[in-house]
Amino acid sequence: MQLPFSLFLAFKYMRPKRTFQSIITIISVLGVLLGVAVLVVVLSVMSGFDDMWRDKILSFNAHITVTGYDVIEDADELIDAIEKTPGVSGAAPMVQGLVFLQKGERVYSPVARGIDPERERKISRIPEHMVKGEFDVSDDNMVMGRDLALQMGVTVGDKVLAYSPQSFSASDEVYLPEEFTISGLYNLGMWEFDVGFVLTSLDKARDLYKMERGVHSIQVMTDDPFHAEEVKKRLQEELPPAYHMVTWMEQNRQLFAALRVEKNMMFFLLIIITIVAAFGITNTLITVAVQKTREIGLLKALGFGNRSVMGVFIWQGAIEGALGTLLGVGAGLLLLRFRNNLLDLLSFRFNMELFPKELYHLSRIPATVSASDILIVAGSVMVICTLAGVIPAYRAARLDPVQALRHE
Repeated sequence: MQLPFSLFLAFKYMRPKRTFQSIITIISVLGVLLGVAVLVVVLSVMSGFDDMWRDKILSFNAHITVTGYDVIEDADELIDAIEKTPGVSGAAPMVQGLVFLQKGERVYSPVARGIDPERERKISRIPEHMVKGEFDVSDDNMVMGRDLALQMGVTVGDKVLAYSPQSFSASDEVYLPEEFTISGLYNLGMWEFDVGFVLTSLDKARDLYKMERGVHSIQVMTDDPFHAEEVKKRLQEELPPAYHMVTWMEQNRQLFAALRVEKNMMFFLLIIITIVAAFGITNTLITVAVQKTREIGLLKALGFGNRSVMGVFIWQGAIEGALGTLLGVGAGLLLLRFRNNLLDLLSFRFNMELFPKELYHLSRIPATVSASDILIVAGSVMVICTLAGVIPAYRAARLDPVQALRHE
């Protein structure tokens, strides 16, 4: 297939001849490569954080939480009605509140969650993340996160004392602490859940919070977490208005909104790197236009139109942009492939924790490569680099053939 003459000239002008122009071209392409690679890495890591937090949240919390104005007395009847709703895959009761745990001189204040172990398996993935012991909350057993156990200095089989805030509210009675045995440790990989919660049975939780019966809420699992809002509307139609429902997306709206804002801001800030590289392409093409003045004048004298002259430089900008984009995407994907290896190497080399789990709530750098993100990056960079050829193309198109032929 015969190439358009403008494209043919663009390739001809880009041939390396060990000149200063060739060096500038290579630097311009490297600038585009760097900008694209950084954009691919940053956007993929931001998407990874979004997906990772979503996965961790859904591993611990249900898709919909149903609460009443006070304690829910008829929990079993309510659960039966909820499970009959289309789109619901399971429901479980829950009693939850602050608790003080004591082991020796150490006192910590996680949130205690009382659960029905049989129903809990339908809505929670904690049983799948047990790292020591077993998921057993029968009798006086308690399951806690591995990070909390490390902080308290306890392990499976140890006993801890638990005090509820209600124990301090009664001035005329003295409440003795409840004693629990650690039966298992879980690890979700999210600091907030691994250090902030303990699980026990519904009966023991009611004893802690001085409840004779009832539960605080019903946790509902749906067939698809991203359709939780639709199931919520069905529940609102089926259940009495005394019950209030909130989805996992509403509970974590601020977190995911912050991640979206950060991702968008990082994109707009880092695209500046590509714009700077585009100035390099413009500089290269202006140099080409000056060096090829006589050739351009000859082409115009032979009937080569202004649009065709402009096409030479616009094609050249597009080619340099495409080359830099392809290499940048490849470099970005390579960095993402070995991101955690590089993190470990830098941490070992500089003897410092570059990604503290306590701060980021995750032990490794997450990343999710999105085809849409890569297409947006590639498309944006291609447009910028193509537009970089407009100024030199316009200058070349305005050349007077007579004056250009005199130029030597």
